[in-house]
Formats: sequence, C-alpha cells, structure tokens
Amino acid sequence: MGGPGAKMADGVGGRGGRADAGRHGAERRATQARTGYHADLMPRPEWFNAQFIVSVITILIVVHVLLVMAGISIYLERKISAWMQDRVGPNRTGFDLGLPLLKKLTRGFGFWGLGQSLADGIKMMLKEDWTPPKADKVLFMLAPAIIVIPALIGFAIVPWGGEFRFGGFTIPLLNWDIPLETVQVIGANINIGLVYLLAVASLGIYGVVLGSWASNNKYSFLGGLRASSQMLSYEIPMGLSILSVLLVTGTLLPTAVLDYQLEHGWLIFAQPLVGVIFFICILAECNRAPFDNAECESELVGGYHTEYSSMRFGLFFLAEYTHMATNSAIFAVLFLGGWTLLPWVDIPLLRAEDVGLLAVLAKFAVLFGKVVLLICFMMVIRWSLPRLRFDQVMQMGWQAMIPLSLVLVLVNTVLVYYNFFAMSPTLVMLVSNVAVVALILAVIPFLPRATSNRKIRLSGSRFSALEA
Repeated sequence: MGGPGAKMADGVGGRGGRADAGRHGAERRATQARTGYHADLMPRPEWFNAQFIVSVITILIVVHVLLVMAGISIYLERKISAWMQDRVGPNRTGFDLGLPLLKKLTRGFGFWGLGQSLADGIKMMLKEDWTPPKADKVLFMLAPAIIVIPALIGFAIVPWGGEFRFGGFTIPLLNWDIPLETVQVIGANINIGLVYLLAVASLGIYGVVLGSWASNNKYSFLGGLRASSQMLSYEIPMGLSILSVLLVTGTLLPTAVLDYQLEHGWLIFAQPLVGVIFFICILAECNRAPFDNAECESELVGGYHTEYSSMRFGLFFLAEYTHMATNSAIFAVLFLGGWTLLPWVDIPLLRAEDVGLLAVLAKFAVLFGKVVLLICFMMVIRWSLPRLRFDQVMQMGWQAMIPLSLVLVLVNTVLVYYNFFAMSPTLVMLVSNVAVVALILAVIPFLPRATSNRKIRLSGSRFSALEA
C-alpha cells in the first residue's frame, strides 16, 4: 500500500486534480469577468437595499443630533428662564475647560456661555457615583439605562427628510449591486408607525418605577407612584388623539400623514382641539411643568431620582430632554406638516418631488427648526405656569382630557362614515372642532362641582370683606 506504485498513482492523481482545478478556476474567473458575479461570495440578501442603508445612516445621524440637542436644550432652558425672570443667565463659560493654554487661545471670546452645558456634563462624569447602602443595586443601576433607551428609539418613525434618490452603485469587496431607487429618509419605514410610537412611549415608565422602587426612599417611591399613574392616565387621551388623526388620514404611516397634509393643509388648522390635547399629553409624558409632580422639589425633594448622583442622575435629564425632542418631532409631523415650511405653498427644495441631497438637507433643517421652536415653547410654559396639584393633574386627565378626546373620536367617526370630508376636509373638521368647544362651554355650568380642596374665605380680605 505504501510502495512506489502507490506513490506514483497518488502523484498522477494529484497532478490531474490540480489540472482540473486550474481549468475550473480559469472558467470561473472568465464567468466572473463576463457577468460581474462572484459565485464564491454570498449573494446580496433582499433586506440589504438602498432603504436599509439610508435608514442606518439616518439613525446614526439623528441619535447624535439628539444627544447634542439635549446639551443645547439645557442651555436654552437657562437662557429662557433668565430672560423671563429679567436675569442674564450663563454668559461667561466658554470652551477653555479651565486650561491655561485654551484660555489664552479663547481670550476675549465668551461664546455667550455656550460652554456651560459642556462644563456641567464633565462635572457630572467626574462626580462621585454613590449608591445607597439599602438600595436594590441591580435595579438601581438599570433604571437610568431603561429610561433613556425609549427616548433614543422613539424617533425611528419620524420622516426627517422626505424621499431621497439613492443607489446605483456596487459595494467593491462584496460585489453587491445596490440599484437606484427612491427611499424614505426615516429610521424605520414600518406600516405601524403610530402604534410603535404608543408602544415606545409606554416603556419610559419602567425606568421611573424601577428607579423609585430600587432607591428604598419614601420620597422617591411617592414620585414613582405619581409618575406611573400620570403617564398611564395621559397615554389614553394621547392614543385617542392619534386615533382621530388615523380616522381622518386613513393610515398609520407617518409618511402618509405627511402626504395628506401636503394635499389638504396642516392638521393643526383642521383639528386644533386634537392638537392641543396631544401637546398637553406630551407635556405630561415628559414630566414637564405644569405636570412635573413626580419630581417637585417643594414636596418630594427630587422625586424618583432623589438618591441618584453623577452621570446616573444626568441620564434622567438626558431622557427628559430627548423625550422632548422626539415628541416635538412627532407633533410637528402629525400637526405641523413635518418638513413643509408653509401650508398650501410650494417652495423649491421643499416639495414632495424634490429627492436630491440638497432637498433632504433643507427638509431636515425645516423639521428640526420646528422641533427647536416647540422645545422653546415647552420651556416658556414651564416658566410661566405654576405646577398643578397632583389631584388636579389626575382630575384634568380623567374628567376633561379623556372625555373630550372620546367626543372628538366620535365626531370624526361620524364625519368619515357619512363622507362629509368629500366637500372640504379642513373646513368640515374645523367647524366640528368649534362645535365641540361650544358644546363643552354650554355643558360645563350644569356639571357638578368638586367640594374638596376649596379655598377658605378669609375675613377681611378683598375677596371676603368684613361685615358691618
């Protein structure tokens, strides 16, 4: 078996095999040169297309924009509050970071205090990260991450830049052809976009509940109870207001809602009452004033994040400001026409048929500008209105917001069923909203009034003069 004959046979067979392999290799290379396809490489999967590439790029860009926007929002909060209280606000801190060399380079440039948010971020990262000895350490560490994740994934259904003509190239290493096609500049182009919004919005409560429970602090626990009951209560009118939009537009796709507004005008003019309800629910979901009872310092020290410090404490604020940006973008898409600058007006680069890169950047700038304006409006509300008592918050949700949103859903259902929108959708919906407001004003005097928490008459005051 191991003699010279066997070795000779092995050698001949080996040389023959190598010759056959070489011939087949030459034929394969010729086929590859002729067809441009590499048979030894994995073929391109169907999901890896132009839409997938644009969605990934959109997600990467928008995530970083939102993170930067959170720091800018803190600066805006301070400047707006200072302006409303006749103060100056941060105006000294630049970008020298306290280093002598950078101080010399930036001498004379205050940068309007823009470095204040950066300085606060560095301070939070360098502070001591303290965990209460009797806290549930695992849940205590998980809570900040759990609350910030829903804030960073809710933007996925926002159509940031309309449509984009993308593709028509080949990936060299894999030899995958990406055909030219028109895609949506969106993180996730799914057909249940608005349902996804409600699902993600409801996840934020878990971080609040876990943080308050794991802290083993009575003030934190009370703040968690308030936040959970408030979020659950105001998710109902939020869902009903989205249902009103769904009945009018007939779709769950945010891009299709935008297309409807391109044709019929912004929904804020047709459904102002629905828009107001949705915006109030946004404030309650973000724990913004006048609904910030979960963290009111006058009663609960700091609420559900009382025991947190360092960057864990910062993650709660990062989640709040990111929620503000994401919800403002959703509101702009549903009621303010998204990336359209003016209703019923065609503007170059801001039309549906504009699918170039410059048009995408222009549409993104318009939508992001609306987001910034809405965030500033939320801040103006915070520094204008006093905080509601918690019983008033719940009473407003269950006795005002939910019944009103139910009436609006019923009215829109009747209008759709009897096809009243065939005449003039915007005018019909506006008249119906005005009629609902008139009905509410007529019914309010006949409703029973609450007898609890009534003000006590103070003898001698201008509201209750002393009797002779």
